[in-house]
Amino acid sequence: MNGVDRWIQRKRIAEALRWMPNGVDVLDIGCADGALFRQASSVINSGIGVDVDEPTSWPTGPYEFRRGTFPEVLNNGEIFDVVVMLAVVEHVPADIRRTWASSVPCLLRPGGRLIITVPAPVVDRILDIGIRLRILHGMEAEQHHGLDPSVIPQEFASPSIRLLEASRFEFGLNHLMVFERI
Repeated sequence: MNGVDRWIQRKRIAEALRWMPNGVDVLDIGCADGALFRQASSVINSGIGVDVDEPTSWPTGPYEFRRGTFPEVLNNGEIFDVVVMLAVVEHVPADIRRTWASSVPCLLRPGGRLIITVPAPVVDRILDIGIRLRILHGMEAEQHHGLDPSVIPQEFASPSIRLLEASRFEFGLNHLMVFERI
């Protein structure tokens, strides 16, 4: 990740933080190096970060890293106030997204939130140019699955999860979706 990538990441985290109350227990799926926990340490009570790649550094505090895939790395009975998937869902094929969507309701306390960000489809073209010009690193940009953000509410909403917010940020280049466990 370079400086521009980090700046974009901080903006994405800030958008998600608007939907997190103080003192929450968080599950960060696709956590990378734990940037969410570093940036939100004053809001987050405890956290578990899940990623397939081991980070080179991890934040100090009540944050546990688990290497592996979601939901397999979680223990039975673990429950959270917030589950976040920031700039990760677009890297996941539809069949795995459906597994993720069916796993989330039992991980959230009533009133708990699922926060998802995904880039707009045009971002893939911008990433290609930025990577070629060496302005962006574009973490795993080649793994995007051409995701249409409008499918996220259909895939993740259920009788026990309702959509609270669907909006765009960063000049419309990113989508935010916030769900709440009923």
